[in-house]
Amino acid sequence: MNHKGIQSITKVLRFYLVYLRALRGSRFAASVTLLVMSERLKGKIGIITGAGSGIGRACAITMAREGARVALVGRRKDRIEKVAHEIGDPALAIQADVSKTSEINRLLEETVKRFGGLNFLLNNAGVLHVGTSEQITEEQWDQTFNVNVRGLWLLSRAALPHMRKAGGGSIINIASVLGLVSSRNRAAYAPSKGAVIQLTKSMAVDHGHEKIRVNAICPAFVESELTERLIGQAADAEAFRRDRIAAHPIGRVGRPEDIAGLAVYLASDESSWVTGAAMLVDGGYTAI
Repeated sequence: MNHKGIQSITKVLRFYLVYLRALRGSRFAASVTLLVMSERLKGKIGIITGAGSGIGRACAITMAREGARVALVGRRKDRIEKVAHEIGDPALAIQADVSKTSEINRLLEETVKRFGGLNFLLNNAGVLHVGTSEQITEEQWDQTFNVNVRGLWLLSRAALPHMRKAGGGSIINIASVLGLVSSRNRAAYAPSKGAVIQLTKSMAVDHGHEKIRVNAICPAFVESELTERLIGQAADAEAFRRDRIAAHPIGRVGRPEDIAGLAVYLASDESSWVTGAAMLVDGGYTAI
């Protein structure tokens, strides 16, 4: 078949993509969708934590569409299984708590057994408690650092031997603009994300010679269940939402898909000379 023939078929497939996306959850729809993507991650195997919703879900779907096989990790089995069903055969759902070493070892074993190796890790699992340093409880502080920092560290170091075996790899940490700048009532969350950024840089320096790259993505306010809860807790939800939008020069808050594109880039060979970076995806939030 000549080039023009291939272009014609591609146009037809893209035309029907809108219809296929309406069939969310269909393995057939997911499989055909994969055909019309560029396959920038073809042959890559990855683990994505917090994959049941929001940024994790968007990254999982986009990475699979780009050719990756992905293990979806989360604490709620029903959610990650739903996303896995939506993606189809390239996905494996693993229920696990990344703050526990025994469960980290298990999820790595299951991933390698199913797919045969590991090329990238997307650390997205996280929690957010609102409050000043006086309002945050010891329990909230400990949970924030156990999930946002300790769990990320445990899983990242456990992934290293598998990446060495593969000849290199990419670790992508979802941090936050609040790891770089300050905000009210984030006395636990912001320090935890600052720690994520510094761990990212430390690991990048330590493992660069092994062709293992470590980078952080720093989003601003992104629509998700977590941020919807924040809005719901506000005294005036609509005013809170307007304020969040006004804080971003681009005129809207972020969507999970806004993060997924950068995650694909960092997992791909296109970013082979990028490591130790804390990349802002914030709609101009930190430019003000």
